[in-house]
Amino acid sequence: MTTREVEHEITISAPAAAVYRLLAEVTHWPRIFPPTIYVDREETGSGEERIRIWATANNEPKTWTSRRTLDAAALRITFRQEVTAPPVAAMGGTWIVEPLTEDSCRVRLLHDYRAVGDDPHDLLWIERAVDKNSRSELAALKDNVERAHAADTQQLTFSFTDTVAIDGPAKDAFAFVNEAGSWPERLPHVARVRFTEDTPGLQELEMDTRAKDGSTHTTKSYRVVLGEHRIAYKQVTLPALMTLHTGVWTFKDTDDGATASSQHTVTLNTDNITKILGPDATVADARAYVHSALSTNSLATLGHAKAYAERNR
Repeated sequence: MTTREVEHEITISAPAAAVYRLLAEVTHWPRIFPPTIYVDREETGSGEERIRIWATANNEPKTWTSRRTLDAAALRITFRQEVTAPPVAAMGGTWIVEPLTEDSCRVRLLHDYRAVGDDPHDLLWIERAVDKNSRSELAALKDNVERAHAADTQQLTFSFTDTVAIDGPAKDAFAFVNEAGSWPERLPHVARVRFTEDTPGLQELEMDTRAKDGSTHTTKSYRVVLGEHRIAYKQVTLPALMTLHTGVWTFKDTDDGATASSQHTVTLNTDNITKILGPDATVADARAYVHSALSTNSLATLGHAKAYAERNR
């Protein structure tokens, strides 16, 4: 079997310990790394953890499970896939953070991999995916760490949650949101949907949404279904005012019915604020506009999910 080894690196103007912390906190990866859709920590122990990752590889959504060993003293994280996704037969590697000065470091990302059946075409596919994702992740890591100390970063990224109470079971509200292929018939603000689920629980959702002013906006998301109580997602085709939009739909049974929530995390695109909202628009205006637009749509969806669950009770 052919084992390929490859290395990528980047220099970052930030302390090595700060970079290591960002790599170690794997649940934040969907916000930092463009390919990462969602990460779930399945086990965690002393310096070890088992994680499940949903991410794109060559623009295809994939999921795999890895075991990571974290060494904070050496600023090093090793990883090995335990459950792979074809055409990968085996994959592992190491993140190495090397201090250069007090305020700069080099990050090296090492991979080794094999293809199922040693297929040359599959080896090439993996090589392209590893190269594309490694370059994307290192560039995003540099950008996030170097921007983290900027005064306005906290204003640009924000989170909020909308919740409705339901006089009915949580599983029916979950079903309404899970069955996004039916949204054009069920939701007035959704004009068109393209919905696929080639891997159970890993969904691709592209839709045209009508805004309050009558205009339509096309967005594309990958969604991860976690049991019958959570659906996490990441938008990969974004409206002009955002550079990031992730979220989680959560459904809980309560003593007197259920609750359904829609949580959003957004990073604003400052380049487009005045273009879209006018020459005097501020970051605060953009926050309010985006919050209102997303809340309007998620509350509309939650309202219809509530009605659906209460009808089915």
